[in-house]
Amino acid sequence: MKIAIQGIKGSFHHIVAEKFFGENIELAECMSFTEIPVLLKNDQVESAVMAIENSIAGAILPNYALIDEYELSIEGEVYVNIHHHLMALEGQDLSDIKEVWSHPMALLQCRKFFREHPEIKLIEEKDTAEVARRIQENQIKGVAAVASKRAADLFGLNIISNDIQTIKQNSTRFFVLKKSKNAPYHPSKVENIKDKSSIKFVTQHNKGSLAEILDIFAKHDINLTKIQSLPIIDTPWSYAFFIDLVIDDFVLYKNALHLISKKVKHLKVLGEYHQNRE
Repeated sequence: MKIAIQGIKGSFHHIVAEKFFGENIELAECMSFTEIPVLLKNDQVESAVMAIENSIAGAILPNYALIDEYELSIEGEVYVNIHHHLMALEGQDLSDIKEVWSHPMALLQCRKFFREHPEIKLIEEKDTAEVARRIQENQIKGVAAVASKRAADLFGLNIISNDIQTIKQNSTRFFVLKKSKNAPYHPSKVENIKDKSSIKFVTQHNKGSLAEILDIFAKHDINLTKIQSLPIIDTPWSYAFFIDLVIDDFVLYKNALHLISKKVKHLKVLGEYHQNRE
C-alpha cells in the first residue's frame, strides 16, 4: 500500500502509518497537510494519515476543513503518546547548541524546556524528522532537532535530552483517511472495541437549534466525545459543527441521524470506524 503522510520517514505520521497498516507500506512524503488530500483525490495513494488534535495544543482546525473540502472519509483513528527528544550530531552536548530546528507544534509542546534555555534560538521548520536528516546529511554543528527517537535512530543522531515535552502525558490523535466511503460500515463485534462516528452539520438559524440537536443525541443514549465549531468561510459568523460520538447501538445511532437530518441545513457523515485509544 502507498500511504500519504505529513513529513518523512521517522516522523510521528510515519510511526502512525506503520502502527495502523503494518511495516510493509510505501510512503508518499508530504511537507504540508494540503498536499495530502490532493494525492488521495488523484488516486496517487490508497490512504493517508493526518494529525487532527493534540492533548496540549488542541484541534488542528485547518485539517478539519481539508477533510470536509475534499470529501475525504475517515476509516480509522490512532492515538499516539508523543515523546519529544533533543538530538544533534555525535559529540555535541547542550552547551554546544545555538539553534533548535523543528516543527512549530513540537516547539510549542516543549516551551517550558526552552524557557529554561533562553540562549537557544528556535527555528520553525516543516517536519521534525526532515530536520534530523538534514543535520546528519550536512553535518551541521551547533544545531539540534526536536524529533522522535525513531528519527534519531534512523539518522544516527545523539539524543542530548530525553522527553523534553512540557506535559509528559502528551498525546496526538491521528485520522486515517481514504478518498471516499465506497462500502457500508460493519459495526465491531469484538469485545472492548467500540465504534465511533465523526459527523458534520450546519444548524438552522433558530434560537436553541444546537441544543435541540444535542438533546436528540442524549435521548438516544449517544455519548459525544468531541464537539468542534469551524467558521463557514463564505458565510461570515456562521459555523459548522464537527462532532465525534461513540456508537453503542447502531440502530439508535442511525435513528438519531435520521431525526437530526430533518432539523439541520446540512448533515454529513465523515466516517464510521473503530475506536482506538492507547
